[in-house]
Amino acid sequence: MQLFLTLLLIVGSPFWPFDREVLPGDTLVIINKSTNELAWINDGKVQLVTKVATGKTNEMTPEGLFTVKVKAKNPYYRKANIPGGEPQNPLGTRWIGFDAFGTDGRIYGLHGTNNPFSIGKYISEGCIRLPKNQLEVLYDYIPVGTKILIVNSGQSFKSLAYEIGVM
Repeated sequence: MQLFLTLLLIVGSPFWPFDREVLPGDTLVIINKSTNELAWINDGKVQLVTKVATGKTNEMTPEGLFTVKVKAKNPYYRKANIPGGEPQNPLGTRWIGFDAFGTDGRIYGLHGTNNPFSIGKYISEGCIRLPKNQLEVLYDYIPVGTKILIVNSGQSFKSLAYEIGVM
């Protein structure tokens, strides 16, 4: 009961950052286009860092703070009518869709690839491609509602996470 009252006082305090989209301790995924790397921040620590592939041009992969809206195992590739789980499906085994440019999570996302040699390159149509194992770990640990920060920055992941307020 005392813990509940303490939390109520803190959250009800005028000093609590109610206008913040990400709160201390929240899970956050950061993609840095300058290094083509992704970091997963959880419990105030960097849990995973991996190389990724991003857009062919800087404009193709949007920058900003987004929210995970959709998750799917063995996603269907609508553009070429390829069912999920097929070896030629370029989305791989998982889809983590986010709301860039007001979309519903079905246009932009983190996904796998059937071309592992593309990881680390500027090659996608705007999505973020991850290696299969890292994507599947991330998929299992981040829920719908998780924030995704995409930047093009020389800052470290820790520095970016501190700025957002999760570390």
